[in-house]
Amino acid sequence: MKNLLITGGAGFIGVNFIRYLLEESDFEGRIINVDKLTYAGNPESLCDIEESYEDRYFFVKADISDKDSLSVVFDKFEIDAICHFAAESHVDRSIASPIEFIRTNILGTYNLLELSRERGGRIRLFHHISTDEVFGSLEDGGYFTESTHYSPNSPYSASKASSDHLVRAYNKTFDLPITISNCSNNYGPFQFPEKLIPLMILNALEDTALPIYGDGLNIRDWLYVRDHCTAIWTIMQKGRIGETYNIGGRNETQNIKVVEMICDYLDVIVGKRPNRESRRGLITFVADRPGHDRRYAIDSNKICSQLGWMPVESFETGLLKTIKWYLENDAWVNNVRSGEYLTWIKEHYG
Repeated sequence: MKNLLITGGAGFIGVNFIRYLLEESDFEGRIINVDKLTYAGNPESLCDIEESYEDRYFFVKADISDKDSLSVVFDKFEIDAICHFAAESHVDRSIASPIEFIRTNILGTYNLLELSRERGGRIRLFHHISTDEVFGSLEDGGYFTESTHYSPNSPYSASKASSDHLVRAYNKTFDLPITISNCSNNYGPFQFPEKLIPLMILNALEDTALPIYGDGLNIRDWLYVRDHCTAIWTIMQKGRIGETYNIGGRNETQNIKVVEMICDYLDVIVGKRPNRESRRGLITFVADRPGHDRRYAIDSNKICSQLGWMPVESFETGLLKTIKWYLENDAWVNNVRSGEYLTWIKEHYG
């Protein structure tokens, strides 16, 4: 892979993946980061990368739903591999406005697949990033495996399920070399504050309410983002063409427990609230959202046994690293929450 196209590389996982490839992995080629720069895309997160790797890292502002713009990128940079992160990904936003999810997650993926197919044998690998939400909700027992039937329950997960099927179809119909990974809930540095963990960290620091949907007993498997990055790169190097691999952190935790842990860590690290009460007192239960899946749990035995990957972080160690990162990067947090980074984007990219 000499010229790797990463879509959505200014988003949370993409930023971490680019940093991992250039700073820690054995990847020696060029990275071309294509991102539309919506509210969750922040190229400021890669300013130091752009300076340190100016001959290996290139950013292009483009929308994957615009095939013509993508075609220019494919040809200009002689793309020979794709890692496809770009997606609208927040369930609440998909309920409020599904059309953006259809446009980006389905049409955008189709455009990338078509451009790859049109270039014949030039594309060595198309790796597609997906989610465990395509499988729907689990009961108390059992785990999602690579053969679990799809049963999406939100516009977001339905759009991701559609894109998964398209990617598989291009492998079967057109012999496009693809791999797919379905991951559990990611957390870690550079995550946009609308997501559960950074939202709770920042609200707790500001002594404001910590809203939890329903009874808080919904269960998610939590995957530290760097562990996810190493898994993706393992699949791209060692995975079998046409195969799907589930990536999980082996950290099933109820939402209420996640928030309680954040409160307890912050009480120790920065001290309790001004009235010396625990931050747990800020927890507030709110009406559940429509189609809220009860439990996700990933069986990642396939990638572990066949490709030799294992997660490094427990939920405790990963959460503590995440909290410390947000405490130490208040300038990034303030820029994101205030919208200042959008001003920076307009000045640099129009």
